[in-house]
Amino acid sequence: MITLRPGMVQRMSAGTGVRHSEFNSSKSEPLHFLQIWIVPEAKNLPPGYEEKTLDPALLEGRLHVVAARDAGPDAVTIRQDAAIRIGRLKKGDALTHTVAPGRHAWVHVATGEILLNELELQEGDGAAISNESELRISTPSAAEILVFDLV
Repeated sequence: MITLRPGMVQRMSAGTGVRHSEFNSSKSEPLHFLQIWIVPEAKNLPPGYEEKTLDPALLEGRLHVVAARDAGPDAVTIRQDAAIRIGRLKKGDALTHTVAPGRHAWVHVATGEILLNELELQEGDGAAISNESELRISTPSAAEILVFDLV
């Protein structure tokens, strides 16, 4: 399970079993977080936990890997042939992302709105992409997006 909070990414692997609960401990401040469940590539893996603080500069105007099988220093490790990238885009930003042959993508708009290959998506929307070699993303307003690279 990957949990994304402002400025942080966490990974927890239940392995052979664990009880888990997420909640906002603040009585006065709202919390917006996204919890992502990715099925691991094997069963009965040992449990694990990993947490990384994200430098906001890494996300500005580009897609930065925050979770992957071969995670770098700014990402958590997942036990699956997948990668999760986050981007924070300002109004008017545009970028492209290459989808390797045989791979698929999922784009999720966490905040704002985007144009994805001419398809309008708004906060909370997601799009499954197959048989496309390139994602063209532009922003008519500020947005935070996630791009999943999947088998």
